[in-house]
Amino acid sequence: MLDLVQIIAGLALLYYGGNFLVTGSVRLARILKISPFAIGATVIAFGTSAPELAVALLASLEGNPELAMGNVIGSNIANIGLVLGLTALLTPLSIGPDRLRRESAPLLFASLLIVVIAWNLEINRAEGSFMVCLLGLYIWRSFSHKEDIVEEMEDEAPLFAGKDLYFQILLIIVGLGLLVGGAEFLVAGGVGIARNLGISEWFIGITIVAIGTSLPEIVSSMIAAKRGHGEMAIGNIFGSNIFNILMVLGLTTTIHPLHINEPIQPDLLITFAITGLLLGMIRYGNHSLGKLTGAILILVYCVYIGLKGTGSL
Repeated sequence: MLDLVQIIAGLALLYYGGNFLVTGSVRLARILKISPFAIGATVIAFGTSAPELAVALLASLEGNPELAMGNVIGSNIANIGLVLGLTALLTPLSIGPDRLRRESAPLLFASLLIVVIAWNLEINRAEGSFMVCLLGLYIWRSFSHKEDIVEEMEDEAPLFAGKDLYFQILLIIVGLGLLVGGAEFLVAGGVGIARNLGISEWFIGITIVAIGTSLPEIVSSMIAAKRGHGEMAIGNIFGSNIFNILMVLGLTTTIHPLHINEPIQPDLLITFAITGLLLGMIRYGNHSLGKLTGAILILVYCVYIGLKGTGSL
């Protein structure tokens, strides 16, 4: 009974948290006169990457570098394959060609950077500090493009309309808190029910827990897309993947260097490959993601999970 209550509470928190987050973010973009993509790639991305940062820091300090690295790599693959795939199935996502050209470079660079830096199964403090510096440069770059100034459409949620900048920031913080709390409740309830049914711990880990850590991105992206802010949904995933690499791994390794004992090279290559696949599908799909491309991304993610589960990868 308690597990069911946790699931219901988690769903409610996710719903309201996602609405608060998207509402505050859209209005913040309007107040600051910047694009919703920039807000999605920075403010929302930072918030939805915060759980990964906490997990990676704790895992590293407890002597489990594989979990810290796996958390980042797994999250980045899930963000593209699962989150964008599900969101594109719900509603088509589009991004302007100029913005795609400009924003593809940081995502590709970060995805390639982690392959190069982590290929020898070590990330030291100097490399971590370098990634943190790059993060600062990325944030500055995201807010400094004057061509991003646009007149935004009115959001569909009239709640708290007309409030000032600080209120919208508070709304974003509350929304993020509800999203994270909702994800934790949902995962706890799902894991409890799965264990009662005798489902294996491994299967629980790669399904309920893995999807649970991506729930903030899933919910915020879906709500943004449904309200007509497709670029904010895409920006959330672009930014989340960049933050996962530059912020999560950067700060983690600055505090405690990682020495990995597992052969993670194939996963590093897959992270870069699925990033290239995404950008290619957007570019050659008339700068949009539709139901077909969404289904392909989900299929790729399922194949990856299947290969990992069978030990073939």
